[in-house]
Amino acid sequence: MTHSYVAETPGDIRLDDGIKAYFEEFYKTSDTPDAHEKYADSFTSDATLVMASKKGVGREEILQIRKGMWAAVAARLHTPIKIFPFGNGSTQVMLYGTVAYTLKDGRKSSVEWAARADMVKEGDKWKMGYYQVYLDTAAMQNAK
Repeated sequence: MTHSYVAETPGDIRLDDGIKAYFEEFYKTSDTPDAHEKYADSFTSDATLVMASKKGVGREEILQIRKGMWAAVAARLHTPIKIFPFGNGSTQVMLYGTVAYTLKDGRKSSVEWAARADMVKEGDKWKMGYYQVYLDTAAMQNAK
């Protein structure tokens, strides 16, 4: 069985299909251990990434945060559950989902997360100009 990266959206608020498809691809990339460059390419060149207590601005800092996210992790699996656009046609969204981790020492953990993203269209491609993830960072320390 293949994993689904498709999230629900509110039925009465229209979200650009390209943004929905972007997040499906983004979380697949996020779960691919060696896709650091592709992950960084998901952001605008001047984007801001806030991952719990870590903040990076620009491609190089985002790339370093991305590499750090895999330092202790052997595998991760995001399950995006819902995407909430700010309004019809909005490029600002809130997301909710879960992520399961397998650490390099064999311990496992799962945690709920929420995120805020500001989307920017560059040519015909969507990218994030701002992405902030809210999650319980103790989940990795408490892995079993």
